[in-house]
Amino acid sequence: MSLEFLITSLIIVLIPGTGVIYTVSTGLFLGWRASVAAAVGCTLGIVPHLIASILGLTAILHMSALAFQTMKYAGVLFLLYLAWSLWRDADALQMDSTVGRRNHRQIVVRGILINILNPKLSLFFLAFLPQFISHQSSEPLPELLLLSAVFMAMTLVVFVAYGAMAHAVRRYATRSPRAVRWLQRGFAGIFALLGARLAMTER
Repeated sequence: MSLEFLITSLIIVLIPGTGVIYTVSTGLFLGWRASVAAAVGCTLGIVPHLIASILGLTAILHMSALAFQTMKYAGVLFLLYLAWSLWRDADALQMDSTVGRRNHRQIVVRGILINILNPKLSLFFLAFLPQFISHQSSEPLPELLLLSAVFMAMTLVVFVAYGAMAHAVRRYATRSPRAVRWLQRGFAGIFALLGARLAMTER
């Protein structure tokens, strides 16, 4: 495993995307444990894409316009659902730190769906991982599995850190119900924009 792979992966994971925004918003509105659940869900959500890339299934997705469009618009609808949920909750001024196990499971499932329903991830891993396979390797599969595991671990650690930072500023946001309302509406708008951007994505 090269230093180049570690540095490149870290930069990619640090760039705020849908998963980061979901983890941050969860940590901000629901607390530290909920943000960890979101980070776990987002990390698990990249597993199918990694497996698809390793097995070559991404090529099928790339060649099939119907499969790509179906997954893409399912992802768009889910992001718009998240936007609507946050906008709705803004009117109720919900900022709860007592999230039960059932809600944690829901947070994990949402994180998984956010990444599973993003077809761009499969295409990304298909293009990204092979670049770091040693040319001398006679069996690339173990190396691909190792790279995938490291990428997942890095994703989890970075996302948990993002959630911790969101939780750290949480107490300042709770001082003003009006600020909470606008924060939730702001994140709702971000999810809606992410959905619109995904809708315009071409293979």
